[in-house]
Amino acid sequence: MSRLLAAVLTVVAAAALAVGAALGIVALLDATPAQPNTPLITYEQAGQGS
Repeated sequence: MSRLLAAVLTVVAAAALAVGAALGIVALLDATPAQPNTPLITYEQAGQGS
């Protein structure tokens, strides 16, 4: 019975670790970038004279 308990605990620990890693990755992807996303090149629209 102790082998079955060890197997169940291992599966539960692995599942908890996988969920924690997934949540950590999602939190990293939701982080705002340190630099604003501004275009390097801008094009004038037709009809706008300068």
